Amino acid sequence: MTDTSSTALLIVNLGTPEAPTPRAVRRYLAEFLHDHRVVQLTRWLWCPLLHFIILPLRGPKAAAKYASIWMPEGSPLAVYTRRLAGAVQDRLPGWRVQEAMRYGEPSIGSRLQAWRAEGVQKVVVLPLYPQYSTTTTESVRDVVTREARGLDVRFIEDYPVDPGWVAAVVGSIRSWRAEHGAGEHLLFSYHGLPQRLARNGDPYPQRCEASTRAIVQALGLRDGEWTLTYQSRFGKERWLEPATDATLQAMAARGVRRVDVVCPGFAVDCLETLEEIAMQNAELFHAAGGEALRYIPCLNDAPAHADALAALARRGADQAA
Repeated sequence: MTDTSSTALLIVNLGTPEAPTPRAVRRYLAEFLHDHRVVQLTRWLWCPLLHFIILPLRGPKAAAKYASIWMPEGSPLAVYTRRLAGAVQDRLPGWRVQEAMRYGEPSIGSRLQAWRAEGVQKVVVLPLYPQYSTTTTESVRDVVTREARGLDVRFIEDYPVDPGWVAAVVGSIRSWRAEHGAGEHLLFSYHGLPQRLARNGDPYPQRCEASTRAIVQALGLRDGEWTLTYQSRFGKERWLEPATDATLQAMAARGVRRVDVVCPGFAVDCLETLEEIAMQNAELFHAAGGEALRYIPCLNDAPAHADALAALARRGADQAA
């Protein structure tokens, strides 16, 4: 039966290369790093640096990293985002639910254009960034604003302490520790951000702290049993601290042997969780004297995650435009 609903939900993630090859990775990184929200350098300075130095050097290295985590169905970020959209669709039977990527395919513009042609009237846009940042959430809004002419758009800015989402994260951590045992310390690792942006008013650090406090409180953890850190530094300027890698090295040096790491800033598993945390940082921790870094997977398409996002979408549809 054809779905004739006039309401749709667009679940937007960051994006991913179409294949773990240098050419595909360079194409993806070129789009990503051309976004002025991501890199704010003057274009005449940045573009030659990007195309003649960064992409030729990073492309092959990044492709090898993607190849190490690639799934039979494709990139983990794409696979899990698609599955998550399907799970949310099951919970919103009167809606049209699809996923889109800020960089790469399927694009935000193509989804909105298709829905407009099909007679969709109201679109709820849900970026899969629980913690707002100008570098991520606002970049999605830029595209939606440009492409959504004629559509009634409701934009969900973020959900750092949403009770349903917090409960899903807490349940995931509890289930994982019930199966594998609890480590000596729980480390929360979020994607980093240049300190300059935070000083200029980007509220991302405060959002990450709010999420962590809500999760920690629900878990019943005491101060000293957990730490908040930031990963994925890029370039030479100073980023948010403490850094995940340096913190893990310091923990190993003071005798911590088993650390559990969770990444609540990532809705689904991707290069930054599966390769950077579960591989790179696990090796770093072990080399520094630690026994085991145990990575707790993202929520991905877990039922509780889909429940939380469906509830957010329903509330978003009712909010003022």
